[in-house]
Amino acid sequence: MTEETIGKMSEFSDDELELLKKTSEATSSIRKELSKVIIGQEKVIDQLLIAIFSKGHCLLEGVPGLAKTLMVSTLAKCLRMDFSRIQFTPDLMPSDITGTEVIQEDKMTGSREFKFLNGPVFANVVLADEINRTPPKTQAAMLEAMQERQVTVGMTMHQLPDPFFVLATQNPIEQEGTYTLPEAQQDRFMFKVFVDYPSYEEEYKVADSTTQAESVSVNEILSGEDIKTTQDLVRRVPVPPHVIHYALRLVRATRIEEKEGVPESVKDLLSWGAGPRAVQFLLLGAKAMAVMEGRTSATISDVREIAHPVLRHRIITTFNAESSGVTTDDVVDKLIEEISERDESDKVPPTLSGAFTAE
Repeated sequence: MTEETIGKMSEFSDDELELLKKTSEATSSIRKELSKVIIGQEKVIDQLLIAIFSKGHCLLEGVPGLAKTLMVSTLAKCLRMDFSRIQFTPDLMPSDITGTEVIQEDKMTGSREFKFLNGPVFANVVLADEINRTPPKTQAAMLEAMQERQVTVGMTMHQLPDPFFVLATQNPIEQEGTYTLPEAQQDRFMFKVFVDYPSYEEEYKVADSTTQAESVSVNEILSGEDIKTTQDLVRRVPVPPHVIHYALRLVRATRIEEKEGVPESVKDLLSWGAGPRAVQFLLLGAKAMAVMEGRTSATISDVREIAHPVLRHRIITTFNAESSGVTTDDVVDKLIEEISERDESDKVPPTLSGAFTAE
């Protein structure tokens, strides 16, 4: 490792440190504002913020009535950005999402020309509600928007607003009238987040607060420009080499065709492993967690914290594993338990210890 690289990892300018502090404070403020409307679900809210600060997209899965839609719409209000909701249905067409060209007549000259009318995807925060209720043809209309931040209609490309996030929801229990998202499209989402039932105390608060006449408003915390600045800061947060090696070993351990590095305990549980995007999102998410907590470096603990939402939709279990009730989360648990923090090949020299945040 060169001295220049070491310097980049250990030095932050005063402006960057000040921005780091402001982002950490803003994160706390957003949590506080959301808690006015959303009871509990702290981990889900944090994962949404990590995805946004990492310039990623999120897929939320949970049974109906767990405030998934309300959570996303309230978060959009806190972020002071354009918000659009697309209700996915079996008869929804791709043009209903991306927009379409219409013939417009100039009343003065009588001439006619095609004009593009933006679809609901042209917003900073797009809620794709019940995305598994629409056929694959319409689901695929989101692929270019999510990956390239643009849509192509005819021969013309139209740029989407910046920043741009897709926060999609789906229900796991309903079968009739639903279309499972293909693995290739699920891979476009940084996180797959499970929204669980609230605890007894949380559900009591929900029942009490939502059956009263009082309405609650939330304050705007961050603008679109603030989000873009934070995204740039996240990219500049250093990741120590041993953390990168750990993320690599964790992801490569899901690829059963690899000759080395795959624990025996998971070889019979997986039929398909995670791709390179998993490593990228593990590291970006770890950086975002560091920024949200006001730290100047990502750690292995950060990688472990987000391993489940990053990996659960990128690995596929075998039929025997499914029949035995083994889920992808169970496999991730085994990997975290068995993959060591350090390896002889990636130990950090003692001279660099001051450049990293301690575990």
